[in-house]
Amino acid sequence: MFSNGVSGPLDRIAAAIDVLMEVDLSALSADDLVRLAGRCEKLGRRQAVLGGDIAVELRRREVGELGGVPLKVLADWLRVSPSEARRRADLAEPLAPRTSLTGEPLPPRLPATAAAWRAGDLDVEHVKVIARFLADLPIAIPAVTKNNAEAFLAEHATQLRSDQLARVAAQLAVSLNPDGKFSDADRALRRGFTWGPQRPDGMSQGRLCASPALRAELDALFAKLAAPGMCNPSDQSPIVNSEPSDEQAEADRRTVAQRQHDALSALARGALGDPKLGQHNGLPVTVIVSASLQDLQAQTGMAMTGGGTQLPISDVIRMASHSYHYLSIFDGVSGRRLWLGRTKRLASADQRIVLHDRDRGCSHPGCTVPGYGSQVHHAEKDWADGGATDVDDLAFACGPHNRLVKHDGWATRKRRDGSTEWLPPLQLPLIGGVNQFHHADRLARKFRQ
Repeated sequence: MFSNGVSGPLDRIAAAIDVLMEVDLSALSADDLVRLAGRCEKLGRRQAVLGGDIAVELRRREVGELGGVPLKVLADWLRVSPSEARRRADLAEPLAPRTSLTGEPLPPRLPATAAAWRAGDLDVEHVKVIARFLADLPIAIPAVTKNNAEAFLAEHATQLRSDQLARVAAQLAVSLNPDGKFSDADRALRRGFTWGPQRPDGMSQGRLCASPALRAELDALFAKLAAPGMCNPSDQSPIVNSEPSDEQAEADRRTVAQRQHDALSALARGALGDPKLGQHNGLPVTVIVSASLQDLQAQTGMAMTGGGTQLPISDVIRMASHSYHYLSIFDGVSGRRLWLGRTKRLASADQRIVLHDRDRGCSHPGCTVPGYGSQVHHAEKDWADGGATDVDDLAFACGPHNRLVKHDGWATRKRRDGSTEWLPPLQLPLIGGVNQFHHADRLARKFRQ
């Protein structure tokens, strides 16, 4: 039940939808179907407005108020990804009402777009077009010009499809910045690299927006390492430091893109394990791989890295001959692993390797943070309360979720199978349990059995 009288309106909306769901659509004319689609679309857009407002308001709340990171709690409750919850909040943030530090109401940052959005005249794609347009404008353009452009696009968005609006926005951007001038600050805001999800074939696509300096640096490296015959994984001994022979260069059938990929791989491989990089969470900066003994013996199957990447066993064997890696081996039938105990508060490097195999990432339900980004958490009893740093009582937890136990009323306990169960505060509508996100391959294995 809700603490503030919103149950009645929600019940009436649900009842109206139930009635509409029973309508015989085949009895309607084509004209009626189009008009019905329009009404439903507008209602759906207004519902998206409410959902965005909720996401924005939750993000403004304190972490302790919900016993967890508010948007993560929302993602669990709605069964959407955390990135989707953040996307909804990010989209609605400039369209939501604000208050000043003294409590005075302030208009949305994009007032014209917000008005059309709240009326149900815009969908998500319209808003994205306007937001991208404003984000891509140079910083030097005056604020009044940006405000006028935002109002102009919002007005036309009520009459155009989102793809048509994008064309108008592109032309408007050219007219506002005809010389295409961007400052160092403009470029700095746009730099970044992100991975896409790993595909079923194991390959991954990334998106790089490189600064001029990074591109110049990569151009120089590629001129050497991506030349024909260099860093060729097909060679018995790939050439990295010397020059390839004319025969090796002529026999190289790789594309330019493939040669540049192999050059990046050689650069990363040469850096891994270098003492100059120091340590990360008590371990050298290198690849940590978890694989079963049976898969290694059969030279088939998949392993898992500390970053959450699935790695074919053939790649594991090949990589082991090139650099320094940690390999945690377990029995693929019984799941038995090495037991390690310690009398100190901090987990040892060996214990972290076992956790990379067992937990693979944060053990809080639904958390996607991989092992490389996780801390070691005492599941049953904290060290300060007399707990022992034994691997049977340890679990991975990212920083925010690790702090939930100490500050926000969460508790954890070990189950018989060695997994870590998270128990939310009883007074809050939160979802606990065991995290299966990092173990999709094990669930798939159960299906095959």
